[in-house]
Amino acid sequence: MKSTARISMARGVHHLALCTDDMKMTVDFYVDVLGFPLVHAMKVPPGLGTGPRNRGNPPYEEIRHYFFDMGNDSLLAFFEIPKGAQPKGNRNAIGAMQHCAFVVTPERFKEIEERLKKARIEYVGPILQLPGLKGIYFMDPNGIRLEFACQPGDADQPAVIDCVLQTKIEAGKELGTLPGATKEWVARRVAALPESHATVQTEET
Repeated sequence: MKSTARISMARGVHHLALCTDDMKMTVDFYVDVLGFPLVHAMKVPPGLGTGPRNRGNPPYEEIRHYFFDMGNDSLLAFFEIPKGAQPKGNRNAIGAMQHCAFVVTPERFKEIEERLKKARIEYVGPILQLPGLKGIYFMDPNGIRLEFACQPGDADQPAVIDCVLQTKIEAGKELGTLPGATKEWVARRVAALPESHATVQTEET
């Protein structure tokens, strides 16, 4: 059961591109520990790292660029940056990625926790984050913070948006605290949200 009142311009994540300085270590972790199959291994064609043909890639020539299946027809990608060429990232910096969360079923949630224990990887959780939503947090070997999120009540059909969906009043109360926010601005931003949670349930049934 999923709400359809709000329509995003995007269909979802095609790929999320991150950086490593040790591709083999990264492959071993994501394939063996997390169970993300490797689906594409390449080197960026020459001429695309530096100079006018660069389209936003890291500024290094012929670096490795690998892709992993992260489920639901979406990809997790890594560029291999030369060792020592860049400092470690600060995940709390403006514009940085604070963490990446993957949705899993209750069965997979238990399996992931067992995989982390078996690999002796420290983690935090399971934590109840919101009503109906639990999470496990840990670091990958590159220092990237990851989360596996589970909605036990949804069983094998997690409705991610509906799990966090607010009503007009709930979202509007917070939006109204933003500097420069007017009542008219808030009203526009919450226009696609339901009047109540009962409204969502009625739309789904």
